Amino acid sequence: MKSQYVLPITIVIAGALIAGAVFLVGKSGTTAPNKDGVGQTDVRAYDPSVDHILGNPAATVKVVEYADLECPYCKTFHTTMHQIMDHYGLSGDVAWVYRPFPLAQLHSKAPQEAAAAECAADQGGDVAFFKYLDKVYEVTPGSNGLDLAQLPILAGQLGLNVDTFNQCLQSGKYTKKIQASYDEAIAAGAQGTPHIVVMVGDDAVTLQGSQPYDSMRAAIDAILGQVTTPAPTTATTTR
Repeated sequence: MKSQYVLPITIVIAGALIAGAVFLVGKSGTTAPNKDGVGQTDVRAYDPSVDHILGNPAATVKVVEYADLECPYCKTFHTTMHQIMDHYGLSGDVAWVYRPFPLAQLHSKAPQEAAAAECAADQGGDVAFFKYLDKVYEVTPGSNGLDLAQLPILAGQLGLNVDTFNQCLQSGKYTKKIQASYDEAIAAGAQGTPHIVVMVGDDAVTLQGSQPYDSMRAAIDAILGQVTTPAPTTATTTR
């Protein structure tokens, strides 16, 4: 199905501005690998029954991030995305969708941390989910350095019920969901974290690695400048 937006040229321009490994993909389109290490991909659309979102669910641009909470580059990009949402969030034009991509072979603690964020969302929805991510990034030095005993402490700091949180975490309730997200990222061509997908309708620009704020702004501005139908504004940017 073709997107309602006429964006191919704009996406290419945005990719040039970002100066990273970029390719264009429709909902079922693919691109062969090239010298930059960009591979075949297929990225699903935002699904409110599965995904966590900060901002307007009907936003024109959705920045989808596949991330590992022990990845230092994800920690940097997390700050960048909060700056992006501070700039665009109130207009409702841009939303941030976070999907877990814990690289257990590098960071053995990351799957447990991803599950902890899901357990926070169990009690407080998307707002608690993103606040919990903020807390983890505040205390972890990265590279598998977080003491997992901190996980329930962080939940308590957010006003969550710690006993309920611990029961959720110990139950393994979200193990399959996190594994499915990991598998999805790999199938989409992710080669590391953060793996970033800028989605507009059925079109997407996929990026590897932490992108700086100015580059993200340039890409988003280029895309928004070509969109013919603005998104309704129902933004939520609490953090």
